[in-house]
Parts: sequence; structure tokens; C-alpha cells
Amino acid sequence: MSRLTIDTVYLKDTLAELLSIASPTGYTDTIVRAAVGELRRLGLEMEITRRGAIRARLPGKSPLGARAMIAHLDTLGAQVKMLKPNGRLEVTPVGNWSARFAEGARTTIFTDKGAYRGTILPLKASGHTFNEEVDTQPVAWSNVELRVDAIVKDQYDLERLGFAVGDLIAIDPMPEFTDNDFIVSRHLDDKAGVAVLFATMDALVRAKAELPVDLFFIFSIAEEIGIGGASVLTDDIASLITIDNGTTAPGQNSSEFGVTIGMADQAGPFDWHLTQKLVKLCEENDIRYQKDIFKFYRSDSAAALEAGYDVRTALVTFGVDASHGYERIHMHALRSIAELLTAYAVSPVEIGRDREMMGSIAGFPTQPMEDADVFPRPVKPQV
Repeated sequence: MSRLTIDTVYLKDTLAELLSIASPTGYTDTIVRAAVGELRRLGLEMEITRRGAIRARLPGKSPLGARAMIAHLDTLGAQVKMLKPNGRLEVTPVGNWSARFAEGARTTIFTDKGAYRGTILPLKASGHTFNEEVDTQPVAWSNVELRVDAIVKDQYDLERLGFAVGDLIAIDPMPEFTDNDFIVSRHLDDKAGVAVLFATMDALVRAKAELPVDLFFIFSIAEEIGIGGASVLTDDIASLITIDNGTTAPGQNSSEFGVTIGMADQAGPFDWHLTQKLVKLCEENDIRYQKDIFKFYRSDSAAALEAGYDVRTALVTFGVDASHGYERIHMHALRSIAELLTAYAVSPVEIGRDREMMGSIAGFPTQPMEDADVFPRPVKPQV
């Protein structure tokens, strides 16, 4: 087996720390600084883009045909759309999530005069006033408002306190780590993926692992609005593995246990060769896995391809119940993914031609096209 031992206490503690830092898309500077601090502690060299995406590197035997793993630091959130005459805030979502899961959320509103606390409520929030209408009001962002924990009676009071259209809003994660290793929280997408990357780095550094090629760890900051992996890769990166959430729901094959390998998302199939390699590594290293396809989902891999990077892509996920809502995962999946990533990091390069962006047909891989054996030999039962 080539997988390394994962420090699950470190993984869990890192996830808890990440969840404690608000980072809705557009307000990620603080979590970028926290990630940089941990990268420095681990001894990795890094670069940061103008807006804060991070590219850290573990050197390998060759810089050509480098490998990369990516997770995103940003989370779902909201923004102030209007200051209302009743002293409350009209809000609009940042990222794709339902107002159903916004109702009752505790929030932090970041204004030019400082942060305020508040709660997102349905317009008809009191059964003592609206009776059965609290249950019949449609679910929509136009049917919720943000009640600010400040003394305000109208929009002029809001203005005086510093509230303005466009202020970014963070949603409280409310994390709970159970004794049987379930983790329940908002924003496990993708704070859990980031924690997995750090646990992978930690294992590789502790083992002083020898890598065949340079390995980049990338942290994007705008995945929830579709552009996370679009501007942080290098031309030397030949393969990119995205770590993000899978969906454990009816009609899906994802699980809260083991690695869920994405075969396709709404942008299309992932790279056949890279995906097959991950499956093979799971089998060789006794890592539980399953495959799934996500029809209403895209990731940093799609953003990288759409940006024009000629890179092989794959997706490994931890099964999330109620994704983009009150999410739940299990530590077994996080540990399994980190184990797989360590096995991949030390595995030999199989397509040497990928060192160069362009070349001849020599060394180009082949996908099997032979007919299947329609009359396979029966397997004799063991006595």
C-alpha cells in the first residue's frame, strides 16, 4: 500500500478552525491569511494572486507535468439588496442556495462601520400574528428579510449605523462534532475539502515523501459563483484533482463513508485516465469508494477548463447530506479522501507525454476499445 497515515485529530481540529472563520464569497481575506499561516507552519512555499487565491507547492523530482489538488475557501452567503422602510434588510443570495435554508439563520453583516449581528426571518414570522399564513407563505428570497440586532426603526436609522446596499453577509455555520464522528454544520462545502488538503500536506511532510513531480495545493476563493479555478493554475500543471462535496440524496450513489469519485458533473465527464487511476489506487490501497454523477453541480475543475487550461481533471468528494443546507458528513469520508490523495501524490507518472502541452502522437495514451467477453468463465466458489 502506498497510502500514508492521516492524523485525524489534526484534520478535525483544522476543520473546526476553518468553520470558525466567516468567508462568504467576496469576503475571504481573513481565511486566506489563516490558510497562509498554516501553510507556513507546514513549511510549504506559496504564491497568492491579487484577490487571494493561493498556490502552494511541494517540490518533486521534476517540475514538468506537475500535479495539483484544489479546494475552495469561500462559502455561500448573502448580500444586502435594499434598506427597508421597516428598519430591516432585504437580502439576495451569494451562490446558489435556497431561501428555505436561510430562514432562521443567524448572520454577521459586514458594514463600513463594523460588523453587526442579525437573523434572517420570513416576512410572516409570528404565528401569533399571522396564524396559518406562517406555513403557507411561499419559499423565496423575496419572502425573507434580515432583522438587525441594533436599535433601528426605519431605513434612516440603518443608514446612520452604516448599513448599505451591497454589504456582505456571513451565515453562521453552527458546527457540531458528534461522538460517533458525524459532523453537522453549514459550509462543510468546502471547508471540509480544505481541511482534507491540509491533512494530506501534513501526512506528506511528516513522512518526508518523495514525489515524482511537483505537487501544487490550490485554494480558490470564488468557487460558489463559478470562477474558482479559473486563474490560479500554471501551464506546467498536467492534472488537477478537485476536492468538494458529493450529494447523498435519492437518485445519487454518493455516500458519507469512503471516497465518492465523480465521473461527470453538469460540465461533462471528467478525464478518463485520471479517474481510472484514482479508482485503481483505491482498490490497491483498500480504500472504500463509489462512483457518482452530478447533473446539477459544477466544480473548480470546470472553471479551469473553461478558462482554457489544458489539464486532466478529476473530482473526489465526501458525501454530504442536505448539501447547501444544514449539511452532514462523516470523518470516515474525509480520512479516506486524504489517504487516496497521499497515495496519488507518491504514485509514478503514467503518461510521460503530459510533461509538455503540445507534442506528437508518440506517447499519447489509449483507451480500451476491445469487445467484452460475453461468455465469461464462471468463478469457482472457494471451499
